Amino acid sequence: MLKNLADRVGSDDDLWIIGDFAFGRKAKDVPFLTEVFNRLPGARKHLITGNHDFQPTLGLGWDTVSPFIELRDGPQNQLNTLCHYPMITWNHARRGALQFFGHVHDNWKGSSNSVNVGVDVWDFMPVRYDDIATRAASLPMNAHWNDVEPT
Repeated sequence: MLKNLADRVGSDDDLWIIGDFAFGRKAKDVPFLTEVFNRLPGARKHLITGNHDFQPTLGLGWDTVSPFIELRDGPQNQLNTLCHYPMITWNHARRGALQFFGHVHDNWKGSSNSVNVGVDVWDFMPVRYDDIATRAASLPMNAHWNDVEPT
């Protein structure tokens, strides 16, 4: 994964980890975590916390650590929501904003506006907004979308 990151993340880029930086025993191994963190590319490194991000991960030199964030990107510079967990609705959901999540591994790719960005469903490659938007366009609408965001 580190090679894949190095191939796609530039030295001036922001790198967003959408939770679960490490898993299992390695998630509490400070020397291991530090070594991996120090090899991450990008100018700024951000962690959206997941259920496997324990204190050793939280204590690394992240530029930001948050359970979720709204981040401007896309053709309309819209506020997209990044959260480790899939959501059925979010701020600006009806204004073209996407939601990026992980957590469910390869069990679900998401829906037309809430997309799984976990490495499990992207061949362990980092993705950019355009990659995510292209996948979103190929996914079905969430079956409960009109229940929570009626027109």
